[in-house]
Amino acid sequence: MKFPSNFLWGGALAANQCEGAWDVDGRGLSVQDVQAFKPNVDQKNLKAHTSVTLEGLKQAALETDTTYYPKRHGIDFYHHYEEDLDLFQEMGFKILRVSIAWTRLYPTGHETEANANGVEFYHRLFSAMKARGIEPMVTLHHYEMPLALAFEGNGWVSRNVIDMFLRFCETCFREYGQYVKYWMGFNEIDSCGRHPFTSAGIIPELSTEGMDQACYQALHHQFVASALATKMLHEMVPGAMMGCMLTKLTCYPYTCEPMDALATQKRNLENLSYTDVLVFGEYPKMILRDLEKRNIKIAMEPGDLEVIKQYTCDYVSFSYYMSMTESVSPDAPRTPGNTVLGVKNPYLKSSEWGWQTDPVGLRYSLIEMYDRYKKPIFVVENGLGARDKVEEDGSIHDEYRIEYFRRHFEEMAKAIDDGVEMLGYTSWGPIDIISASGNQMSKRYGFIYVDQDDLGNGTLQRSRKDSFYWYKKVIETNGEEL
Repeated sequence: MKFPSNFLWGGALAANQCEGAWDVDGRGLSVQDVQAFKPNVDQKNLKAHTSVTLEGLKQAALETDTTYYPKRHGIDFYHHYEEDLDLFQEMGFKILRVSIAWTRLYPTGHETEANANGVEFYHRLFSAMKARGIEPMVTLHHYEMPLALAFEGNGWVSRNVIDMFLRFCETCFREYGQYVKYWMGFNEIDSCGRHPFTSAGIIPELSTEGMDQACYQALHHQFVASALATKMLHEMVPGAMMGCMLTKLTCYPYTCEPMDALATQKRNLENLSYTDVLVFGEYPKMILRDLEKRNIKIAMEPGDLEVIKQYTCDYVSFSYYMSMTESVSPDAPRTPGNTVLGVKNPYLKSSEWGWQTDPVGLRYSLIEMYDRYKKPIFVVENGLGARDKVEEDGSIHDEYRIEYFRRHFEEMAKAIDDGVEMLGYTSWGPIDIISASGNQMSKRYGFIYVDQDDLGNGTLQRSRKDSFYWYKKVIETNGEEL
C-alpha cells in the first residue's frame, strides 16, 4: 500500500459549479447559466439534463432570478475562496484542480481585450493557492463556453470558435503561467455526444444536418484547438504540461455470451477513441470507418491532421465514478450513471441516483489506460454523491463516503504496485457544490458541508464532515493509513 513520495493528493472543482457571482465584475453568460434545476423531475432521468430548446434557452437568458438556475450562485466560491482554501490547506492538499471561466475573461468570446476584473480574480486565486502550498491544476474548458457563441454559430460547430478559444488560452498562459504547471484543455472531451449543449454549445434546432454530424464536427474543432493550445503552452510556459481528460466509462460484458462481449468491446473502444486522438495524434481507423458508414463527413482544413499529430498531450487524466455492463439483450435491466445508461451489474451496489460503485473498476481502468497510452496518469475526478444529514450538534457522519474512498484508494495503490505511473489524485467536489447533472445541491460530494439547499436557501456556512478528518489523515500519511 505504497504511494510515490511526491504523490499529489487533492480535490477538483469547476468554476460553473462553485464560483457563482454570475453577473459580477463583468462576467458574461455561459451555457451553464441557463441550466435549470427541475425539482419535480426525477433526477435519474437523463432528459432533465440533456433536453434543450432554442426558445427555452433564450427565455432562460433573460431570467435574472437565480433560484432555479443554481449554477449562477454556486456556493459563492468567488467571495469565499480564501476560507475554502484554508480548509483545503488544513486537509493538507498538495493540488487543487479548478477551471477558469471563459466568460469571466471574455464575456461573449468576441472581445479582443480580456476583462481586467476577471483576470485579476484568478491572479488572486492562484496566488492564494501558492501561498498555502497548493499546486493549481487548471482546466481551460470545463463545460462553460460563452452562451453568445452557442446562439450565434451553434457553439463549437463553428470553426471560428477555435480562434476565440485560443485568444482565451493565450491570456491564461500569459497571465497565469507563473503559477500553473498542470493544464488540461477540455473536460471530458468525449461527452459531446451525451450532452452536446453543455460540452460544445450545440443546439438541436440549429443543427440542420443532424446532431451526430454537429457533434463530430464540434469535436474535430476541439481536437484542433487542443493541439494548438498545447503548442502555445509549450512555447509560452516552458516546462508546463498539457493533459487530456476522458470520462472513463469502464464497461464489462453482462454475460459471457460472445455478442455481449462484442457489444462491450465496441462501447469501450468508442470511449477510448477520443483519448486516442489526443495521445496518438490521429483518428482511429475504425472510428473513421464507422463515420463513413453513418455518412458523417467532418469538414477539415488543410493542415488539421498534421497539427493534431504534432502536438499531442503530455499526460492522461480521467474521471471515474462507476462501471457498467453491456448486453445485446433488450430485456437486460438498465440503470443510469454518469450521463449514460448501462446494464445493471448484479454484483455491485448502487447509489440513490443509480450509479454503481466499483472500486476494482478503478484499478482495471488505471491499468488499461497506462498500458494503452504509456503516459503518466492523473485521476482527476472520483467521488460519491449522497444526501448528508447534519446532526443536532452540527456533526456530519458520512462513513459511507469514507468507505467509498477507502476502497478506491486501496485499488489505486494496487494499480501503482502493478506498475502504473500515477502523478496524483483529485477527488470530485472536495467541498459541496452544485451537481453537474441534476443542477441540485442535495447531491453532495464534499468533505466540507455547505449550508445551502436546492433552491439556494441557507447561510453558506462551511463545516467539516467526518470524511474531512479521515482524508486529512490519508494525505498526512501519504495513503498508508486508510
